Amino acid sequence: MYLQFDYQMQIQYSIPVEKCYYTIKCIPKTTRRQKLIETKIEMYPQSKWSYGVDGWKNKTIYGSIQEAHDSFEFHISGKTEIYPVDYEEDARLWQVGMYCYPYGKCIPGELLRQYFVSIDLKGYETPLEKAVHIMHCLYQDFSYAPCQTEVTTEAEEAWRIGKGVCQDYAHIFLVLLRLAGFPARYVCGLLAGEGASHAWTEVFCDGKWIGLDPTNNCRVTDSHIKLGDGRDASECAINRGVLIGGGNQRQIVTAVVNKI
Repeated sequence: MYLQFDYQMQIQYSIPVEKCYYTIKCIPKTTRRQKLIETKIEMYPQSKWSYGVDGWKNKTIYGSIQEAHDSFEFHISGKTEIYPVDYEEDARLWQVGMYCYPYGKCIPGELLRQYFVSIDLKGYETPLEKAVHIMHCLYQDFSYAPCQTEVTTEAEEAWRIGKGVCQDYAHIFLVLLRLAGFPARYVCGLLAGEGASHAWTEVFCDGKWIGLDPTNNCRVTDSHIKLGDGRDASECAINRGVLIGGGNQRQIVTAVVNKI
């Protein structure tokens, strides 16, 4: 089966940007579950850029714009083949140790520690069964609501608020999985019907990275496209950059994923 994707981001500035240096991570990874077949990249204004790979093996575009501009836009489209495999990658235990510990926006506070203790894992034998049960509990006890959190909101604060978006679900889930002793990582990607980027997690079980989507309370399906992963959202953010000028910013994002 194939998924066709189309992602577009436009950033409008209140005052011109004199120059900027950007990093974009919006090219699907090739894993056991998916393979990138084709891709097309457009940048406005036209700029010099090159491909690379970051420390987490996320496909990365590095570029710069050296002339003044009042908006920046990139458009990435393509096609991935989705395989009937229920995990993303194989790995050895010694390769996943860095994903066991609190990091960045995924540092547990007292509230999340108390919530983890309240989760009854008795009767669940395998790591995957326990991880799925934790996901079910989070889905029941946390509410989806846009505009309640920011991209900078940490897991503990989102849990205190009691509602948030997919990034918050993923960060909270990462905290709970790591408290349970499971290596876990954040995933940025696309999902059919979402309209923007999506976030979920992967948990390391029996030598495999397995995708779990706590926002939708399910395992990753053939409608998910993985773009990148890391210890939290900051390590696989779609767009990061350094600029001179710019003032206030307005960001417009559209994303479309279709089965073909």
